[in-house]
Amino acid sequence: MTYAETLEYLYSQLPMFQRVGAAGYKPGLQTTEKLAAAMGNPERQLRYVHVAGTNGKGSSSNLLAAVLQAAGYKVGLYTSPHLKEFTERIKVNGQDLAPDYLVQWVARWRPLFAELQPSFFEMCVALAFSYFAEEKVDVAIIEVGLGGRLDSTNIITPLVSLITNISYDHQNLLGDTLPQIAAEKAGIIKPGVPAIISQTQPEVRAVFEQKAAAEHTTLLFADQHYRAELTKEPAPDEDFQQLATTLDGQPLLDTLTLGLVGDYQRLNLPGVLAALDELRRQDFVIPEEAVREGLRDVRRLTGFRGRWTILGRRPLVICDTGHNEAGIRFIVEQLARLPQRHLHFVLGVVNDKDVSKMLSLLPQKATYYFCQADIPRALPATELAERAAAVGLQGAVWGPVPAAVAAARAAAGPDEVVFIGGSTFVVAEIEEL
Repeated sequence: MTYAETLEYLYSQLPMFQRVGAAGYKPGLQTTEKLAAAMGNPERQLRYVHVAGTNGKGSSSNLLAAVLQAAGYKVGLYTSPHLKEFTERIKVNGQDLAPDYLVQWVARWRPLFAELQPSFFEMCVALAFSYFAEEKVDVAIIEVGLGGRLDSTNIITPLVSLITNISYDHQNLLGDTLPQIAAEKAGIIKPGVPAIISQTQPEVRAVFEQKAAAEHTTLLFADQHYRAELTKEPAPDEDFQQLATTLDGQPLLDTLTLGLVGDYQRLNLPGVLAALDELRRQDFVIPEEAVREGLRDVRRLTGFRGRWTILGRRPLVICDTGHNEAGIRFIVEQLARLPQRHLHFVLGVVNDKDVSKMLSLLPQKATYYFCQADIPRALPATELAERAAAVGLQGAVWGPVPAAVAAARAAAGPDEVVFIGGSTFVVAEIEEL
């Protein structure tokens, strides 16, 4: 098969949660374990950092990978979903998976897939382990796909487990309460493996404490020790922020430049710094300069994009993949602080989210451009517009994402703001991203 045919096989033959939703979710580790065993258990050849959470796990994974790359390590990075190209999911030192490797790997193992009938995600995880083992990476940063306890990535034993923010998302699969969701994320905590929680949340703290105690391992709430504070409010069109960090009240890294904008990144940073210190305790050599370089140059080092990304100026055009309650709250708060005459909001969502809750959080004075991504899960733009109107949000239906983006750009004055978001899949269809 060609590369294009291989991708078509992956997408058409196997359920894919990102495209079809719950029908593509197959919880449990048995199939992944069988796949890995048939391939010689490549995952046992590697060292890992395992990262779970509702919000922040992608950013934290990329920040960790960037710092370790800057420190001279060969780093594998597994994240999902991809924005533009399937191969973005699996990287070594910022370079996407080689398409030729994907073609050969699928061809080699296709009879096994016919026998075991793995899900799309189970295949992706096995592919990542195979590639990282063949590339002989020094360490692999593995982002959980969904949940944690029953996620395909959870067959690994990492050096450290990192869990970021817990918020409402995928309630139909993970539970209706924050403690239920946290219990699924806590499933990556393993015997004797240090566990780090980026953000202390009173509603779920006991969940992590009980799980760590049951697994006889250490637990650190990173934000109780590591703090990150702005030293200067970033200008609206800056794509970095200046921070000062402390450890137990003592200066740690002053005048630190973080190459990701967005208030929520300051919630991710304590967990990242704590994880790096834990790796140092396990004999990783990570100089301060590598930390500074990695945090500053994360976009260049890993190719990370989609989180509060500035796409243009005059008008200021911003996109962000935040798509659940906590993510939308942060976006709305940040938009409110921009000096703007008017906000043009390109909005699309998927049909299995709590759309009513999201819409209730959005600013009513904005002009909305309702759209739908080109995936089966997308909520039709006409239905989104009707539900938005019911809560006082006004705008027009544009259908495809590129049409909505073009309309918003054309309507916005040079001192106005265009924001594009509501779903990862809306951001993925921005042509210039």
